[in-house]
Amino acid sequence: MKNPIPMTLTRRGLGGLAAGVGVALALSACGGSPLATPSTSAPGGSLGGGSAGGGSLVVGSADFPESQVIAEIYVGALNAAGLTATSKPNIGSREIYFKAVQDGSIDLVPDYSGNLLSYVDTEATQVSAEDVYKALPGKLPDGLAVLEPAKAESKDAMVVTKATAEKYQLKSIEDLAKVCKDFTMAAPATFETRAYGFPGLKANYGCELKGLQPFNDGGGNLTLQALLEDKVQVADIYTTTPSIADNDLVVLEDPKNNFKAQQVLPLYSEAKMTDKAKEALNNVSKILTTEDLINLNRAVSGDQKQAPKDAAAAWLKDKGIVK
Repeated sequence: MKNPIPMTLTRRGLGGLAAGVGVALALSACGGSPLATPSTSAPGGSLGGGSAGGGSLVVGSADFPESQVIAEIYVGALNAAGLTATSKPNIGSREIYFKAVQDGSIDLVPDYSGNLLSYVDTEATQVSAEDVYKALPGKLPDGLAVLEPAKAESKDAMVVTKATAEKYQLKSIEDLAKVCKDFTMAAPATFETRAYGFPGLKANYGCELKGLQPFNDGGGNLTLQALLEDKVQVADIYTTTPSIADNDLVVLEDPKNNFKAQQVLPLYSEAKMTDKAKEALNNVSKILTTEDLINLNRAVSGDQKQAPKDAAAAWLKDKGIVK
């Protein structure tokens, strides 16, 4: 069995934002900033603190590997289209990178449709991919927009072992509802109260679990081991976590969309985005799949330990975007 990949709770959720802002303010007070220096992912990129100069585009990323790889894919695709782009990796939580797009520190950043909508509209009720994407433009502040979403999606999922799925004939959360009362779940402590957690499972499927075993590793090693050892019978694991495929786990279908769609898409500032840049980014979204994200996560966080830029370069070459 390959080593499972730990994923932290800061990946796409809204938790820990205050802490992230505190770090940013502390760095700023010390004369530095998490947005100070972009990586030199392309020749001719500015090394200053903003996106001004030379018409180049600065692509930011959040503080987890998946976001960093997608950002480097965006950079590579823009450069391949004859534009100049650089990256500013590991900016921090959504609150930090969202403001960075607004203030021009970066020009665009990969994001996830469902959580982005929840961030700009805390009362949003849309859950399907189509409805979430349709609602986003009208909720974003002036000057910000999103491009086409990819098929690639990274979202919470109810996951069981193959043995459990076969024993109880489980293919969907609807099937799970029949045995929920006998199942303990591994998930973050917040799963018990969040809308898509216990309340959503009960409202949408009539699923009332026996209990919650809280883990704060975001579906990582601790969660995985508890599931494999049958200490819990179901777990909340992100769909792009390689340990799902590596351990032959079963992701239960969610026909009632309890978990909001989380398609990958670029969030950008309209100030510098050209039609040529939009075309290059939309071309990425047309071919980027969830399976691609799983393989990219494995490349950067698994045994290979590839740099995000190198993993992105290999993907771009494999897809024919870069010769």
